[in-house]
Amino acid sequence: MIVRNLEEARQTDRLVTAENGNWDSTRLSLAEDGGNCSFHITRIFEGTETHIHYKHHFEAVYCIEGEGEVETLADGKIWPIKPGDIYILDQHDEHLLRASKTMHLACVFTPGLTGNEVHREDGSYAPADEADDQKPL
Repeated sequence: MIVRNLEEARQTDRLVTAENGNWDSTRLSLAEDGGNCSFHITRIFEGTETHIHYKHHFEAVYCIEGEGEVETLADGKIWPIKPGDIYILDQHDEHLLRASKTMHLACVFTPGLTGNEVHREDGSYAPADEADDQKPL
């Protein structure tokens, strides 16, 4: 059994911070833990907009705290996000995530992340079996 504490994990290399300062993410469970998914608590900081396009990963995102919106770029549709809402990127949707109040999100990825990924210029992470050699955001 694995037991981890969020605040303790934030004091380790499990806390990953975006190079542009838009977000941070504490990777509580990773691929190396033996599951087929990873689980993160991510904070999207107030007043930011982040371009994301997970071409190789399925992600489900549950809002614990804060407010914002997600916009799918294919159709320009905007969904407000508030505590209690979940959005699921079942079509690998390219999207913009905006926070009007700092958002605390519980995120599940499959396949699980290693913890070293960075968003590439196109908003994606590299496939699990490929080296990530693109320039990060």
